[in-house]
Amino acid sequence: MASTRLKDRVALVTGAGSGFGAAIATRFAQEGCKVIMSDINEPGVASVSQKINEAGGNTIHIKMDVTNEAAWKDAVSKCLEFGGKIDILVNNAGTTYKNKPTLDVTAEEFDRVVNVNIKSIFLSVQTVVPEMKKAGGGSIINISSIGSVRPRPGLVWYNATKGAVTNATKGLAAEFGPDQIRVNAIAPLLSGTGLFESFVGVPDTPENREKFVANVPLGRLTDPMDIANAALYLASDEGRFVTGVNLEVDGGRAI
Repeated sequence: MASTRLKDRVALVTGAGSGFGAAIATRFAQEGCKVIMSDINEPGVASVSQKINEAGGNTIHIKMDVTNEAAWKDAVSKCLEFGGKIDILVNNAGTTYKNKPTLDVTAEEFDRVVNVNIKSIFLSVQTVVPEMKKAGGGSIINISSIGSVRPRPGLVWYNATKGAVTNATKGLAAEFGPDQIRVNAIAPLLSGTGLFESFVGVPDTPENREKFVANVPLGRLTDPMDIANAALYLASDEGRFVTGVNLEVDGGRAI
């Protein structure tokens, strides 16, 4: 029998074409959720959506620039057409620049990381929260980073944006709690995707991975399903009394 922890719920997941977003959309669909999957990479998100649906899920996909207000309004309209409401929002879309000395970061790189990682959440709140209020509540999950609590040289402005995500998460949780809207963040360690070099600042070789993993108590990088399962808990009734947390899913890296 299929599990139904998110039966009759509707979720919007950004950055759902790969990595954490694809895993979250997959896991939610497995639990009976209708999922609107968005990504700037339309072919990528279309492929993941198709695979989920072939496995018995119920998803649609849309191309979306999360830094654009009109795109958010359109996404909300698509959600309402597809599911009649928005119970869950996962702000997963994010970006970084390559790990490098802070004085080498360009203004263009700074603007991009701020717009994608912070402005997108601002726009999501402006467009999604009113619908959640109408529905009597909801769950917002912001994907932060372990860098939000353990910043290091090389990704200063990226980590600063994730610190803002975590801080905003707590403020939003306090403000919208009376509306029964829970707002939480997840702080992952990096996963074994193609972004290893960007985040760590060294080539993605077995030796460099081994050196990095040596500092992780549980001895590995993040599996996207680790984040998907954490998101499932926060989105489901099992997490109904949890709000304002920054859940570290990092194998103990931040200890």
